[in-house]
Amino acid sequence: MNPLPSQGLSAILGFVKKLFRKGEQAAPQAGSTLPRVYARPEHGISRSQISENALKVLYRLRKAGYQAYLVGGCVRDLQLGREPKDFDVVTDAHPEQIKNVFRNCRLIGRRFRLAHVHFGREIIEVATFRALATEEDEGGDRVVENGRILRDNIYGTIEEDAWRRDFTVNALYYNIQDFSVVDFVGGMDDHKAGTLRLIGDPEKRYHEDPVRMLRAVRFATKLGFLIHPSCAEPLPRLAPLLGGIPAARLYDEVVKLFLSGYALQNFEQLRHYDLFHQLFPLTDECLSLEDNAYPLTFVAKALENTDKRIAEDKPVAPYFLFAALLWEPVRIQAEAAIAKGVHEIIAYQEASADVTDEQADYTAYPRSISQPCAMFGSCSPASKPATAAGRSAC
Repeated sequence: MNPLPSQGLSAILGFVKKLFRKGEQAAPQAGSTLPRVYARPEHGISRSQISENALKVLYRLRKAGYQAYLVGGCVRDLQLGREPKDFDVVTDAHPEQIKNVFRNCRLIGRRFRLAHVHFGREIIEVATFRALATEEDEGGDRVVENGRILRDNIYGTIEEDAWRRDFTVNALYYNIQDFSVVDFVGGMDDHKAGTLRLIGDPEKRYHEDPVRMLRAVRFATKLGFLIHPSCAEPLPRLAPLLGGIPAARLYDEVVKLFLSGYALQNFEQLRHYDLFHQLFPLTDECLSLEDNAYPLTFVAKALENTDKRIAEDKPVAPYFLFAALLWEPVRIQAEAAIAKGVHEIIAYQEASADVTDEQADYTAYPRSISQPCAMFGSCSPASKPATAAGRSAC
């Protein structure tokens, strides 16, 4: 029997290797053999689960001759059997064309131009398919600085739109035309495996928008997924990139991380990946100096109680969150001043003002938060509960 040609032997060996490495897929790349279309019997999404107003938007866009899909978190959550917080629509219609279809529409945003269709208190966000970034596209409607996308309003196809999204499980498209789910990036497989994976090269995607590092932590804890090793490994190295993000935007991310019911888990994961230091450097430095598990226990208990209140549908206040996180830096600074002879009340007032001002450089917050937070920090220690558990329950 004639031996196999070397090319044929190589092909067979390559196929065998793929079989044994099935669980170690590389990050999805544009131009793969996808998409895969999952017909209605192959997924768990029903129109009865979709907002009536979102359905109106989808059907009206279709009637006007445009493509219309649900996309992102709502499709992901529907697949998990969860009720989505909101419903996002994507289409090939440009923003001005969307506005012509809906009288109850407002165009917003400079970084990403979007259409908001208003139905009383419910807003359905409609975006246009966006193209993949190329160097030739920079300038005009696409602005990229040091690898970070500052503005991106160049429109493309649904496939291009899929490849420019962040995580595979957020790039699933529900097609209202035939009720199928369209998957260009392997999102359904990652969904089933409980894996959070970036689309494309993780380091490049983090450089494009460093906030994706925070989103990776937040989505992983919220969904109960594991961050894929290729996406988790760069996090500690690239954490300093968050220093280039506007403080106001980081404040919004902090609120999502700590006031969505998963505060304690997110806190632990942020510290694990060295991301917490980029958000609360003064607090992080104090945590490294803990004495008898304090202040770590205090912070953890405050976050745990916050999660409990959210689970019980009770109100939570952002200023309490910041007060709890910043209390230890305030205490240390105040105690140092008292040791030098400064009156206790004055020492705590000055320390509170200094710490809240410095923290605003990292996570800028509105006056409605900074003032109550400063009042909390300026209270005399004698007026606070004696134990960490008691203080965190205030």
